Parts: sequence; structure tokens; C-alpha cells
Amino acid sequence: MDKLNNIVLLIQHYLADYILIILLLGGGVIFTIRLGFIQIRGFKAGWKRTFGGLFSKKGTAGKDGMSSFQALATAIAAQVGTGNIAGAATALAIGGPGAIFWMWIAAFLGMATIFGEAIMAQKYKHVGKDGHVTGGPVYYIQAAFKGTFGKILAAVFSVLIIFALGFMGNAVQSNSIASAFHTAFGIPQIVVGIIIAVIALFVFVGGISRIAKVTETIVPIMACFYIIGSLIVIFANFKEIPYAFYSIVVGAFKPSAVSGGAVGATVKLALTKGVARGLFSNEAGMGSTPHAHAVAKVEHPVEQGFVAMIGVFIDTFVILNLTALVIITTQSIPTGLTGTALSQYAFSSVFGKFGNVFIAICMFFFAFSTIIGWYFFGQANVKYLFGKNAVKPYAVLVSLCVLLGSLAQVDLVWNMADCFNSLMVIPNILALFFLSSQMKELHDDYYHNFLKNKKVK
Repeated sequence: MDKLNNIVLLIQHYLADYILIILLLGGGVIFTIRLGFIQIRGFKAGWKRTFGGLFSKKGTAGKDGMSSFQALATAIAAQVGTGNIAGAATALAIGGPGAIFWMWIAAFLGMATIFGEAIMAQKYKHVGKDGHVTGGPVYYIQAAFKGTFGKILAAVFSVLIIFALGFMGNAVQSNSIASAFHTAFGIPQIVVGIIIAVIALFVFVGGISRIAKVTETIVPIMACFYIIGSLIVIFANFKEIPYAFYSIVVGAFKPSAVSGGAVGATVKLALTKGVARGLFSNEAGMGSTPHAHAVAKVEHPVEQGFVAMIGVFIDTFVILNLTALVIITTQSIPTGLTGTALSQYAFSSVFGKFGNVFIAICMFFFAFSTIIGWYFFGQANVKYLFGKNAVKPYAVLVSLCVLLGSLAQVDLVWNMADCFNSLMVIPNILALFFLSSQMKELHDDYYHNFLKNKKVK
């Protein structure tokens, strides 16, 4: 088992630090240029569609899909997870404050990538004979690669995402909740695991309508709670805010010039850890969130592309940034702390013992919402491979993984989840490369035809 774990770690090292950075950053640059910096030009439209949907009637999800806001809420539920608390802290601990700068770059480019994912998912979504809408990379992978090769690649992607997110990934999220509650309240992890598994199964069996209802309710609440708590800590250390931004920018190019970074941090470490953690936090290019964006009810695919970009913005430029600023503005952090422990120490510096409680509550919201989102993404692929009759057994299996994951952290399972997560990026990003001409056609059709016709009406 130890040898197998070492092999998995070695594969993941080369995937995360080299192959995926090249593919995802390269893809982000290509899509940004080809779509004319859509993340800048389309930001206002995305903001308006997102927050217009927040304060207006949200709509009801049915077999024919979700409202645009519900689809975004489901995507954000998956994007904003424990990585926003532990991931930013790990990047800071290893790569120093400069790692956050490279997270910004990854997120900026990722906004163009996720725009492409969303519009391709919309274009190739599948409507069954019973009227049920589903979609995701498996459908546009087959559109990019015709014949047997496309079918095999789509099937490989499906298997990877079912295991990476539905089973292993959700076990990881459950463990994060159980550990945080055990630390904060002394509750046995098995008790927390049973409660999470039961609630999760209740949501799963309710289908798309219940999933949409839960995510559109929980996402705004969890975001507001974390934002308020983070701002309290940041403003308590307001004198350090200018230095925090200084250390992020300078540390990206000269880590040794700033304090508070990891000992021995280099530009390469700051870049690789920042980009890798940023990409896995916002999930742009991973092929996960297109499952939610595919079922959004919109008049034109580009409309959901705009909304998808805001998801990346909220994940990285808001939530993850707040974690980074909380940690950097908190001075005299003991060496050796990383991940959740580093975040807990930073919040506890202002909140005292309530810091652990605050992180436990945030972990519950973040991780549980991710469990729901990842289940939904895996469910679409279970339907694709085995048909709708396999959905209920899949729901039970995911709930069982949630329960077992709460008991103990098994390094091999955790590392395999990361590895499978990385591998599923490859078929997804390759398909997007081959479909980039279609992305441009849809983009041009929206601006040159759809908007003009809408004004005439």
C-alpha cells in the first residue's frame, strides 16, 4: 500500500506541477485571446445576470433544467469548498504570499476557460425522451472526437469524475467536516459522519429540484457568513493590509524580499503552488461545473457563459482572497502550520476560542455544499454510462462514502482522489481546444445576431 501510495504521489506531482499547469494556463491564454478577453468584456453582463437572479424570482428547477442562478449556485457549491480554507493556507505555507498573485493569474485566465466550458455544455446538452435535461463534458468530448475514440475518451472521463468527486472526493469533504467539529466541539467523528450522510441522502433522493433548492439557499448564506467573519479579522489587523498586498505582488517575483513566506520559497514554488491551488479551487478547465451550467434555462448559451465566469470570480477573487488576507495580516504565525490548522490559528488570533468554532461552521457549509455539487456532477455521468436506473444505487454509495470518509483519513484514498481529479482535466481541456472554433462562432452569434434581434423585438 505504501508503494502504491508513493506511485500515486509521483504521478500527481508531475500532473499538478507540470502537465496541468501547461494545459490549463495554455488553454486559458488561447481562450482569452480567441474570445477577445471575454472575462473583461463580459464581466458586467455576468454580474448583472448573477445578482439580478439573486434578488428576483429564482425560478423552479424541474426535469427541463434549472434557472441560471440555480445552476450557478450548484457550480459555486462545488467550487467553494475546503480548498478555499485549507488550499490557500497550504499555498501560502509552501510558496509564500507570492503564491496568491499566481492564483489571481490562474483565475483570470480560468474565467475564459470556464466561459468556453459553459457554452459548449449548453450547446451539446442532452434532452432525454422523458424530457429530462442533462449535460457535461462527455457530450462535447464526443462532439470534438468522433467515432470510437470519442466514446472511449468520454467513458474514461465519466469513470474518473465518478470516482474523483462522487466517491473519493466526497469522502474527503466529509472528513474535513467531522475533523473540524471534533476539534471545535469534541463530537465523535462517527456521529458527525452519520448526520452528514443522512442529510446528504435526503437531498440526493430529491433529484434536481431539491439539489437546486438547497444550493440556491445555502450558497449565499455561507458566502456572507465567511465574508463577514474574514473582514472582521482583516480590519482588526487593518494596519497590515497595505503590506499584505505588497507581499503578494513582490513575493510573486522575489519571495526572499518579503517576510511571512515559507522558508526557502522560490519564484518557481510560488508560481507552481499558486497556480495549482488556484486552478483546483475554482475548477476552471476540470470539467466539473459544466454539468450544472448545461442544465441552466437560458435563451442563448453565451448567457450562461457570462454567469459561469462570475463563479470563478467569487471563488478566487472573493472567498479565497479573504482567506489569504486573514492569514497574511495575522503576524507571528508559528512555523510548521499549514492547511486548516493555519487558517484556524489566524482566525483564533482575533476570535479566540471561537476561531475553531467559526472554521468548523464554515467547513460544514463549504464541504457539505461541495458534497451536493459533486454528487450532482457524478450523477450526470452515472446516467450517461448506466442509465437513470443506476442513480438511486449511486446515491446510496455516495452516502456510504460520506459516512466512511468521516471516520479517518486514508492517505492513499485522498491522494488517489487528487490524482483522478487531475487526470480528468486532460480529456476535458483537449476537447475544448478542438472546439475553440465553435466557441468563437457562438460568441460571435450572440453579439452579432442574438443581441440585435433582441433589441428589435
